[in-house]
Amino acid sequence: MTEDEIISFVDGLDGVLAFRPGPGDGTPEISWGDTFFFYAPDGVMPKATQPFATIVTKDYPDDEGSRLDRPGALRVNVAAGKEAFVHWTGREPREAASDADPGATDTVFAHPVYGSLGWLAVVNPGSRTDTVVRELLRRAHHLARSRYERRAGPASD
Repeated sequence: MTEDEIISFVDGLDGVLAFRPGPGDGTPEISWGDTFFFYAPDGVMPKATQPFATIVTKDYPDDEGSRLDRPGALRVNVAAGKEAFVHWTGREPREAASDADPGATDTVFAHPVYGSLGWLAVVNPGSRTDTVVRELLRRAHHLARSRYERRAGPASD
């Protein structure tokens, strides 16, 4: 999956706001070029909420294990929930980190920094993980929409 294919897929889910930080928008330069996906049915950047998925295209300080400095490398990060995390890693999010190589491509693994929070990651999704990544993104979107609806409370007539 290319970055554009991932963005197009997630953009096709209802209520998604894809945010791509860049010069002049007040975001830190390190985030420029990455993509952050939020559930925002009104199209307004939500305050005090985390994205349900991200695409990062470079190493961050204290997060170099995925070796995103390689040409064409990217990592999809997904908050797909505890059940998906346990299924793919074989452990609870707060348990000790696995021995998975965070630089392995086309493989689902616990996020090297946010795994303890239940985030999963895939470097350069390919034929082995294309379907899985789409399922994880759908699940993360569903969870984000559910959180949004709970916070919004009952609809008034």
